[in-house]
Amino acid sequence: MLSQFHVQTRSRNEWRCITDDIERIVRESGIGEGICVVFVPHTTAAVTINENADPDVPRDMVLALNTIAPDLDAFRHSEGNSSAHAKTALVGPSVSIIVHKGRLLLGTWQGIWFTEFDGPRTRTVYVRVLGDR
Repeated sequence: MLSQFHVQTRSRNEWRCITDDIERIVRESGIGEGICVVFVPHTTAAVTINENADPDVPRDMVLALNTIAPDLDAFRHSEGNSSAHAKTALVGPSVSIIVHKGRLLLGTWQGIWFTEFDGPRTRTVYVRVLGDR
């Protein structure tokens, strides 16, 4: 089953927890055992799994990625968003999560995060749930 939804971001760099959206899609799929693939079809946005308990973690991750891939005057890409492309390459366009007993097999503190690096924008997230009912 292929599903999609949109994320409206409000700032240039933003982390948005999308775990609830993905869990709803998995439930609606009826898949009991399998895998869930979450894919972001953008070159300046990504998806990852990280801690979902401490609200400071997304802020800290933005700070860390801005330190690793800052905006630099030396970049030549004409759109002025080379650091966003670098951050997306570091984080990646997809994650795969095991589905067990109809639920995402995430760790206690884990959540699925949509990561924006060139916002604000309206972005698309694709979700494919594969397996046995």
